[in-house]
Amino acid sequence: MAWRSEFGKVALVAASVVLSIATVVACSRPATRSTADVGGGPLRIAVGIDPAYAPFFVADQEGMFSAAGLDVKLVQFGRGGEAVDALATGQVQVAGSSDTTTISQLRQNPSLRAMYSYEASGSYVKVVLRNGVDSAAGVKKMGIVAGLSQISTDKYLEAHGVPAGSVQMITATPADMPALLARGDIDGYVLWEPWPATALSQGTGHVVAVTGDYNWFYHHWAITTAPWLQANEAAARSIAKVLAEASQRVEADPQLAATATKKAVNVAEDQTITAVNEIDFGIANLTKKDVEAAQSVVDFYKRIGVLSEQPDLASTMLLDMYQEGK
Repeated sequence: MAWRSEFGKVALVAASVVLSIATVVACSRPATRSTADVGGGPLRIAVGIDPAYAPFFVADQEGMFSAAGLDVKLVQFGRGGEAVDALATGQVQVAGSSDTTTISQLRQNPSLRAMYSYEASGSYVKVVLRNGVDSAAGVKKMGIVAGLSQISTDKYLEAHGVPAGSVQMITATPADMPALLARGDIDGYVLWEPWPATALSQGTGHVVAVTGDYNWFYHHWAITTAPWLQANEAAARSIAKVLAEASQRVEADPQLAATATKKAVNVAEDQTITAVNEIDFGIANLTKKDVEAAQSVVDFYKRIGVLSEQPDLASTMLLDMYQEGK
């Protein structure tokens, strides 16, 4: 079947989605059958280590992949960019990643394909400032993670009239941010949970905004590569159907999501329950409007030198790949 290409929903911020160290940790129980050609082994799906991946954890622990005839192993990565890189090297066949992170990787990995969105939010990614700094005007140094965090920070400063060039950007991992904030090495960061909650619990920072406050939203995409997708269309569609059902379970039963997430990545259950209230989980086809929204992300990356040329969004974003009921 020939698939047309398109892009996610409104605009963009996780995630990665996505957030610890680059070493790979398996966190699923392989089933007995496989519908994917992955060299005889399980179908490996890259995920992050936060509640944004709750549908994957629920599907894994509830045996939903196995019931769909899929031999799946979830593989944890610290950051979304690492998961995207793992696709290119064949370490994984499918990954969950924020739209912004995926776009930033198109220069290195032009064969990336975004199949559908599985979540969106304007509330899950938050702006945290150090105690004593109450607004964007007082910010001198911001901690950033390449991709979702970086562009969300840029949008925050822009919305408050602060030229990005006037603020020093310090790159670190998400896990480093609370310590940098506590030492005063940075004045703030824009990240997904659990890192805002960590600053609050440590008493070193406070949340001043969510990205939706300045009209910035993100999506998480299920992504793969063109060669794998061409050979495994049926498996790709089966994954989508499993995640659609798992997303419904997450929305209907946040405690189920919390239990599964704690077991998978040891996130406190109350953090996941809060996340479920802040994230809209559900499978959605990518649309032409999202291609238009993606262009603003491309423009940002071209401005800061991450992308030197215009990527082929029409080839990367698959239009109507997932259709519920089929």
